[in-house]
Amino acid sequence: MSTMEEPQGVPSGFVALMGQPNVGKSTLMNALLGTKVAITTSKPQTTRNRILGVQTFGEKGQIAFLDTPGLHESTWQLNRRLNRAALQCLEEVDLVCHLVDAAAFRGWMRRGSGEGLPPEEAYVLGQIKDAAIPVILVLNKIDVLSDKVELLPMIDALIEARDYAAVVPVSATTKENLDQLVEVLLEHLPEQGLLFPEDTLTDQAERFVAAEFVREQVMEQTCKEIPYSVAVEVEDFREDEKRGLIEISAVIHVERDSQKGIVIGKGGSRLKAIGEAARGEMERFFGQQVFLKTFVRVEPKWSEKPRQLSRFGY
Repeated sequence: MSTMEEPQGVPSGFVALMGQPNVGKSTLMNALLGTKVAITTSKPQTTRNRILGVQTFGEKGQIAFLDTPGLHESTWQLNRRLNRAALQCLEEVDLVCHLVDAAAFRGWMRRGSGEGLPPEEAYVLGQIKDAAIPVILVLNKIDVLSDKVELLPMIDALIEARDYAAVVPVSATTKENLDQLVEVLLEHLPEQGLLFPEDTLTDQAERFVAAEFVREQVMEQTCKEIPYSVAVEVEDFREDEKRGLIEISAVIHVERDSQKGIVIGKGGSRLKAIGEAARGEMERFFGQQVFLKTFVRVEPKWSEKPRQLSRFGY
């Protein structure tokens, strides 16, 4: 019997991970999947696309997670598109996890910035307030809190702003309470059988995955404005069965000549380091040797041009 012909009555559905940039959405999804599908960096706005990750929890059910770009106010053309991509999920999923950075929220409260919610969190709530589906409040990064009692005023402020179907404090980094989160999500999903074969992990194209691993390393190994002025395009992806490896050619697009010099580095040192680290991630993901070639091109103001944004998948 095909895994798609499981008996009815198994909880399953799509769950969107939504929230501000850098609250740990990608880290949480990777932790729940048990493997790295979405790239993660220390910089905000790392996620630029909706990334699907599927996990089947034995006979308990199946959850298809959608990692989304961080919601934030911006007039920048690229960021507006990212917000739109995230909000489209509200019409496509069965459940939303509203992720909140508990450590950042605590910092805001300690600064005596005022009662209620941080402005950035109020913005997120304003964007998801009309969601016609259940929303789970997930307070992430609780491992940073020495006293979990500090969570109480945050929860009070958030549940005063909107109704949540449930509240689950977690740490995506240490995996604390992730089992509880899964139980809560399955309780709120419809019983409709499996949506994907049990061995499905993601639906992302191999070219997209390879490009993301390169962009991740550019973000990690450069500073200031460089990470946000970069798009990566895989021009060639070829499996060489005789040699038992994958040949990949990736172009790193930047907006100015000065940025090109920074990405390449002195004597090509930084570009070499970016390529080596990205190749390691690709070999882990694809399970075979990778031969990676990287190039840098200047694409002036690509992040403000609708045609270029569409070309790069935004």
